Amino acid sequence: MRHQGKGKGKGKDIDKGAVGRSNTGIVRHDAAITEQGELVSAAIPATSDAQAVSAWLREYRGSPQTLRTYRREAERLLLWVAEQGVDLRSLRRHHLDDFEAFLCDPQPRERWVGPVKSRQSPDWKPFRGPLSASSRRQSLVILQGMMSWLMEAGWITHNPFRLMRDKRRRLDNQAGRVERYLERPLWGWLWAWLCRQLPDAASLRERKLWTRRRLVFGFAYLMAPRISEMSQARMSDLFVREGRWWWRVVGKGAKTAEIPVPEDMMLLIRQIRVGYGLAENPGLDDGPILRRLDDKSPLGENQLYRLIRTTFAQAADVLEQEGGDALAVMRLRQATPHWLRHTALTHQAQAGVELRYLAATARHARLDTTSRYLHTEDEEWHRQQSWHRLPGADDREPD
Repeated sequence: MRHQGKGKGKGKDIDKGAVGRSNTGIVRHDAAITEQGELVSAAIPATSDAQAVSAWLREYRGSPQTLRTYRREAERLLLWVAEQGVDLRSLRRHHLDDFEAFLCDPQPRERWVGPVKSRQSPDWKPFRGPLSASSRRQSLVILQGMMSWLMEAGWITHNPFRLMRDKRRRLDNQAGRVERYLERPLWGWLWAWLCRQLPDAASLRERKLWTRRRLVFGFAYLMAPRISEMSQARMSDLFVREGRWWWRVVGKGAKTAEIPVPEDMMLLIRQIRVGYGLAENPGLDDGPILRRLDDKSPLGENQLYRLIRTTFAQAADVLEQEGGDALAVMRLRQATPHWLRHTALTHQAQAGVELRYLAATARHARLDTTSRYLHTEDEEWHRQQSWHRLPGADDREPD
């Protein structure tokens, strides 16, 4: 049986929202109703869940990427809540188990899941597919924060996310090692493939696409940016200080950082700039680093995402055709754009970059987040563990 919150009707339109009413039946705006029927004034001008959530989202209008991510998760919850015939005020702890299961497998699929479309498109869907464990954790973290804010604002009277007994297991995954990255041999093969010369008969368009693709992957590997940061990067963000190149980037939380630019990155920049018809080194021109084929318009975040996924898929096909390792082929098919950031940071750690500099490149607020990219202790542990052998085994010391 579908659970209904006290005093709540079924199937309320989330756009119209649930409006609190006093005992006299008069509509009362900007208020929440407690379990005891008391009406509590809210600190936000809202008459529906959608309006209350919009007020929360406005707190992040200065950080477009965060705003998009938070809106997506809030929208999924609001749509699901409406489907259950409840609202945010009547959301209870047991609902969260159902919601987490829904995130794992949104059903019916034809209503919830579809390819990327404009939000104005009639074919738009809130999911591209089931969420991974890490994505589900992220969703729950975001929504717990949203509900805490709404409770402080007086819109709701309790936050069921805080009652999750195994919340730490779900939400605190800092101790785990990062495993979604390409190991050095596979990355070496991929980069060599990206550097292959095109046939002499290749068109100008094909050459421009190939050069841009190489820049995208080189940028991602050398600078460890997030995909939104790559899309928004401009030539004027590159500058010289004391004879060395730096990249000024605005990341999560609208925080500005300056990252050293290695010479390999500058070689890629100079190559693409010549293709754009510009001087080799960045100057005062403010155009985007990654551009569409018109050499002017910026490459959008969704376009960049598709470009990277398509490249991984094509590379997997080539490696398979060349008789490459089946596991390596599978890794390429699994890889997403964020794997490039993980690959970059992991390889920097393996190359001996100090943790403090690695954290600065990643722009992590906590060193324990960055330490997830350190695999050297695991390697030494494995080497020493190999000394423990079965009776009768070769007595020589393992390598």
